[in-house]
Amino acid sequence: MSNVLAIAATTRTLRNLLLARMPLLDGDLSDLEVTLQPPDVARKGISKAQLNVFLYQVVYNAAWRNQDMPGRVRPGESATPALALNLHYLITAWGRGESDSDAISHRVLAAAMSTLHDRPVLDGNDIRNALPDNDLADQIERVRFAPLPQSVDELSKLWTAFQTNYRVSSAYEATVVLIDSQSPVRASLPVLRRGSQDRGVFTQASAAPSLQSLALPHFQVGVQLGEDIVLTGSQLSAAGALARFTSLRLDQPIDIAPVAGDQPNTLRVHLADAADDAQAMSRWVPGVYTVALVTQPAGLPPMLSNELPLVLAPIITVSPLTGTAGTIALNITCTPRIGAGQRVFLLFGDALVSPQNLTNPADTTKPTTLTFQVPDVAKGTYTVRLRVDGADSIPVDFSGAVPAFRADQQVVVS
Repeated sequence: MSNVLAIAATTRTLRNLLLARMPLLDGDLSDLEVTLQPPDVARKGISKAQLNVFLYQVVYNAAWRNQDMPGRVRPGESATPALALNLHYLITAWGRGESDSDAISHRVLAAAMSTLHDRPVLDGNDIRNALPDNDLADQIERVRFAPLPQSVDELSKLWTAFQTNYRVSSAYEATVVLIDSQSPVRASLPVLRRGSQDRGVFTQASAAPSLQSLALPHFQVGVQLGEDIVLTGSQLSAAGALARFTSLRLDQPIDIAPVAGDQPNTLRVHLADAADDAQAMSRWVPGVYTVALVTQPAGLPPMLSNELPLVLAPIITVSPLTGTAGTIALNITCTPRIGAGQRVFLLFGDALVSPQNLTNPADTTKPTTLTFQVPDVAKGTYTVRLRVDGADSIPVDFSGAVPAFRADQQVVVS
């Protein structure tokens, strides 16, 4: 790694290399001058053969950017990676005077490119002699120069930015320069014992349960409180298992003990309603959940299966169930209670309506109450649904031989 002189050391070493090697390749370049100026001012006051080296861009090196430095950070330690940079240089050639009738500029460029072709890696001694107090030569990666192809469009934009006339040029990339981070390394103390009993790591093949599918009552898109779901998978056992229901709307997941299903490799989970659990009204919220199975085999730590999506549909009551054409006022109750921040809409037929008012009573065993104003309602019979975070109430009665829309969730407008 190297200090903050690394970029300057790279540029100075490159200049010294070109200045020393190019006259040896072409004896007619004994008066060559190598400068480090921006292209628009590089030629001012100079009439000799000239090569200008200009650092026009610095980019991050993707391979080293998040890489810990070998030998500096050990396993279990953390440190800010070195600042890893690629340097883009433009080398521009001029002949003698203004006319350049002998194409000296072409010879200058050819000598420079030949030098970088033969000597693409900067020598450590050259780097140390280029700039006092730099330690670029000590970094773990060598600095290598490679041609950087540029399209006509890229060259045009580049020279337009310089605001000067185009000169014969070539671009090179220097990779990589690693500048030390000044942030301290954090080294943890050695581990004396693994866990309270120093039992080490447990490994057991195929011990964790795996869920493959989730069956809902009547092939519905969602489940309601008071109904059962059936989990199908492998490594399923009701002994010591918990079905874990997780929602972004809940602070804590809900765990329910399953029972063995009717078929092999299945578990049945009952979602208690208010009749079975006095806190069900406030424990759940309508919306989208994920379901996983948590098990703890004897002598092993808890294991969590994969997750499956589940929609918990709201259960609603609607009043009144009759009205006259025009604006209809509806009162809705929702079980379980609606949580803070949930998105709520009423589907009145095919119309989507936002609530006028939403109230959660102080008594947490009571449902949420909502009021809606549905405008411009024509005569007819309308099925009513409540949508909470994308979960729709189920307006279908499955008790008969043939499913039918529930009469208590239809509004007749006359």
